[in-house]
Amino acid sequence: MTTRNEMRLLPWSGPEGKPCYLSTDDKGGYMSRLADNIEADQLNTAAVLLEHASNTLHDQDADPEELRRLTTELSGSLRDVLRVATSRGHLLGASEPPRGF
Repeated sequence: MTTRNEMRLLPWSGPEGKPCYLSTDDKGGYMSRLADNIEADQLNTAAVLLEHASNTLHDQDADPEELRRLTTELSGSLRDVLRVATSRGHLLGASEPPRGF
């Protein structure tokens, strides 16, 4: 098994929003592949939302409710992408991003 410092941060939260980690030596195992697939989906969702945000911001007729919904979706997606970046940074041996986001 891997040590605590080598555990993979998973792309989902546990109870009460706490981070979930995977401890395994099998990078091709079921949970590793599941995490990889979810991360890919989260990154794809972020790209789609970014395109939608760009279009919405250029629309002079965008209503406030649509902008609030978009902001909520972007916030959630940014949280997911930050978790993916943190996880991949740990896998590469990089340091964690600053806290407070």
